[in-house]
Amino acid sequence: MDVSDLGLRRVVVPTGAGPLAVHAGRRSGSPVATVLLHGAAGSWRTWGPMIAASDDLRLPLSDIVAIDLPGWGDSPGPVPQPAEIAVAVAAVARALGYPRWRVVGHSLGGVIALDVAARFPRETVAVGVVSPSGAGARAIARRPVRGAARLPWLAGMVLAMRLLRGLGPLARPLLRLLRRTGLLRRLARPLFRHPERIGRSVTDDLADEIRPAAFLAAAHLSRTHDDGVWRRISCPVRSVRGSHDVFVAERDAQEWARLMRDYDDRVLADSGHFAHVEQPVETLRGLREVWAADRAPVIRPDGGRRAPRRPSIRGDARS
Repeated sequence: MDVSDLGLRRVVVPTGAGPLAVHAGRRSGSPVATVLLHGAAGSWRTWGPMIAASDDLRLPLSDIVAIDLPGWGDSPGPVPQPAEIAVAVAAVARALGYPRWRVVGHSLGGVIALDVAARFPRETVAVGVVSPSGAGARAIARRPVRGAARLPWLAGMVLAMRLLRGLGPLARPLLRLLRRTGLLRRLARPLFRHPERIGRSVTDDLADEIRPAAFLAAAHLSRTHDDGVWRRISCPVRSVRGSHDVFVAERDAQEWARLMRDYDDRVLADSGHFAHVEQPVETLRGLREVWAADRAPVIRPDGGRRAPRRPSIRGDARS
């Protein structure tokens, strides 16, 4: 997907975690950025279907700051600690002129989004997480073989990444071969509920963005993450995940609801781990409170101010 198709421009922002490639645009005059953080399998491009769907709904997402996290996309590594990435994310938003932000993260990006909110509670107006990685995923990162009974597909992915890393320079030609033969779409089945419905460009992008070393480094660094810091979060947190997500443990949502004071979890009945790719409209609806949070007031012709009209998206995500 081309950046220009979505009205975004690519910039590089220096941060304490290294220079980060950012795809930003659609300025509305609001002081609140819409920060999008991808997971450990992909780059900013995984948000393309959801951004495009918001245009189709005639409720386009604005003030987008879609970041390639360190080690993925166009951002160089190494992969730092999640807390360090959270500081870098805030630095990116500020560098682009946004004193506040709503932040939405997928998978591992969801963990970083929550860390941003915990570290910067005054600046974060809302958090959205899509198929977030929780304690179940970190247990797999520590002991993939022992944890296979709990999340077997995730354990298999960790082992596959270790194999690809071991192949070194041979890994990329192998991935290209799998893509050309169509086998990659079959291997993507654990990621999606209906991989046959996913556009070829999406799976091609995922193949290009597979970074075994970055994936394993992020998994290793997240093993000792202290979820207790999320008790500091003061803004609403809304979660969307697929009912067929084989990478998220059911008990994670229960634990997160205990940790965060304003947490709501919505399950989409026909999605896998990439809910925002398989069901972008339903994901937008599930996160509607995130998009509406802290919108700038509207100036009346007489100079007065009134509260902004809350955006409406017809329908609702099915639980």
